[in-house]
Amino acid sequence: MDGGRRLLRSLNLADAGLVPERLAYAGPLPGALALREMDVPRRKPPVRKSRRSFALRLLTRLSAPGVSAVFAFAFLGSVGLYGAVKGGEYQAFITSEGPLPDVAAKLLGFGIKAVTIAGERELTEPEILGQAGIGPRNSLLFLDVAQVRERLKSLPLIREVSVSKLYPNRLLIEVDERQAFALWQKNGQVQVVSGDGTPIDAMHDDRFIHLPLVVGTGANKKLNDYLALLDAAGELRDRIRAGMLVAERRWTLQMTNGVEVLLPELDPQAALARLVQLQRDFRVLDKDIISLDFRQPGRIVARLTEDAANARAEMLAHKSKPKGGQT
Repeated sequence: MDGGRRLLRSLNLADAGLVPERLAYAGPLPGALALREMDVPRRKPPVRKSRRSFALRLLTRLSAPGVSAVFAFAFLGSVGLYGAVKGGEYQAFITSEGPLPDVAAKLLGFGIKAVTIAGERELTEPEILGQAGIGPRNSLLFLDVAQVRERLKSLPLIREVSVSKLYPNRLLIEVDERQAFALWQKNGQVQVVSGDGTPIDAMHDDRFIHLPLVVGTGANKKLNDYLALLDAAGELRDRIRAGMLVAERRWTLQMTNGVEVLLPELDPQAALARLVQLQRDFRVLDKDIISLDFRQPGRIVARLTEDAANARAEMLAHKSKPKGGQT
């Protein structure tokens, strides 16, 4: 309070618009406190980082020990890879060694060192591995066993197959082959068939040459009937080359020397038993004949070769001439 008992209060000069940015007084004002020079703080403008300074800092970091070497190796490696791709060396490497994941897996010890195949009878190991697509380019780690299985099941001879990985470097393939039962010829094409007559595969080589051969439409469905005839042939079985089903009703046997044996539709086993006896007694199959026809009950018709027929005709003509030269 002043001497007149008035209440003194501070004066906000800034609110009253009386204080400039810098205010200075030469001396004290009467009845009030002396003001000294005041500095009003100013807001500094934001500092912008230049692109040039950022590039300098990046180069500084890359030039640190170790970082520069890694960067240099990466750069040289990328340049080398680019050159290899453009020059064809990369593709040649992939072709010979396999994809990069397989190459890396083999370096880590996951290559395929051994393949065990079980259950094969007619198929060979090279055939199975070739169909499976397994070779030095593959690694066990990245081998698709489902794909290998589907490839092998596409072989008609394979009924079922199992493929198992045995880490780190072994593969197990177990196959269940269909049993080749006979050969079936139709329209000039020979196929391997199973016991129920289902075609398995075309005849590609001589591995199935020992199987019984049937010829004609529907012959593959009557394999049991034909095998019964072979059993009835007894000692002549090895001389039967093929069985031809005629009109899907009866069989004609083709012998190894070219002679054809025409069997009846009813009771063909009895006709075969008679043929066996004729061969024993008269060596009938070794004569100059083309065929033997057993289709008529109680009668056998033999068809001679052309030379044998001419010789027989001459003989009959000579016998028919009257004695004494009379005509």
